[in-house]
Amino acid sequence: MEDYRHAADAVAEDIAAGRLRPGDRLPTQRAFARAHGIANSTAGRVYRELVRRGLVVGEVGRGTFVRAEPPVPGPALAEPAAQRIDLELNYPAIAGQSELLAAGLAPLLRPDLLAAALRPVAATGTPAARDAVAALLTRPGWAPDPSRVLFAGNGRQAIAAAIAALVPPGGRLGVEELTYPVVKAVAARLGVTLVPLATDTDGLRPDALVTACRVARTHAVYLQPTLHNPLGTTMSATRRAELADALHRLDLYAIEDTVWAFLRDGPPPLAGYAPDRTILVDSFSKRLAPGLTTGFAVTPAPLAEQIGAALRSGGWTATRFALDAVTRWIGDGTVTRIVHAKREDAAARQRIAATRLAGGTLCADPAAYNCWWELPPPWRAETFVAAAARRGIAVTPAAAFVVGSGRAPGAVRIGLASPPPDVLGAALDTLAALARSTPEDADAH
Repeated sequence: MEDYRHAADAVAEDIAAGRLRPGDRLPTQRAFARAHGIANSTAGRVYRELVRRGLVVGEVGRGTFVRAEPPVPGPALAEPAAQRIDLELNYPAIAGQSELLAAGLAPLLRPDLLAAALRPVAATGTPAARDAVAALLTRPGWAPDPSRVLFAGNGRQAIAAAIAALVPPGGRLGVEELTYPVVKAVAARLGVTLVPLATDTDGLRPDALVTACRVARTHAVYLQPTLHNPLGTTMSATRRAELADALHRLDLYAIEDTVWAFLRDGPPPLAGYAPDRTILVDSFSKRLAPGLTTGFAVTPAPLAEQIGAALRSGGWTATRFALDAVTRWIGDGTVTRIVHAKREDAAARQRIAATRLAGGTLCADPAAYNCWWELPPPWRAETFVAAAARRGIAVTPAAAFVVGSGRAPGAVRIGLASPPPDVLGAALDTLAALARSTPEDADAH
């Protein structure tokens, strides 16, 4: 019987023409059946067909809604590539994530709660949000004071506010010799000079920090002790203690970026070793969803006003609605469930990478969502990135992370989070085959 398909086609035409808009609720299946003169069972088949086509989504207890956007077709691997496979940006998401988040948002849509959530909020957020974030960050060896938590619109803004508060224009900020590219852009915008600091397999070397401060006035240091981007390394407890000692001796503040630390158990953050010398910055974009960018900073008491002023002057404070949402998601266990699922997902993707890129020089933590791949000669990073792009795959060259005029290593960073696992595996197979060839062979195909 094809009647259900004809009815589904009619609904699809209404969606395509804009008569049904994203977010619109469809009538109940019983009401749809009565309106179209069909059986309830046929109406059920119509709705299942619309779900299969990716045009609507069903929400238990709420109904069936037109999707916010049409589904994205699967990317192709061979030239010419109709869709790009993104191993450059890292946006982790797990199945069922939207449904989990929607349940926590539903109470906020009550008119009385929504009215409160739409009011402006200061950089200090709300008492409930401060308590929730402090509880989320608490781990053995560190329990942040809720009164020291400030909020930003996203993690990048929290970093920018910390740099602006600590380093004057023309001042120097120490960073690991390979660092988060956004910090390079923020420093350039603020007129701050970045000073590359040597690292080893345990992370930033305290002696390099001491030397930089002796050469010239260095106002602060930015670092990623846990699941460093791009290398994926995690600093030992001993190294953290050594750095904390150096910060105290140098009378220096550190900006500690822990945006990926939720994926891994380990020692307390640097802020646990030097709470009076460390501003810890983080956000919910990786923990929860890419579009949920609410950031926060745990600040030493003497710096709270300076960093709060930087957030206000930059227009970087968070929205009350976002703070109320994340407070509920922390309180009802949604964040814990999503983090647990993402830890399993990241580990599974690392196993895919270890298998598909076996034989290469791969630097990766089993808990991380990225890996650092040293390319075999005669490949150069930029040449390899260009060849991969011709095959529809985006990866990041080492030069994006290099600070100053230093020579970039022959390596690429591979983000594992964005594509589906089967697409990820196929893309890594393509990259592995590319690495086994030569640039000349790659150009010939």
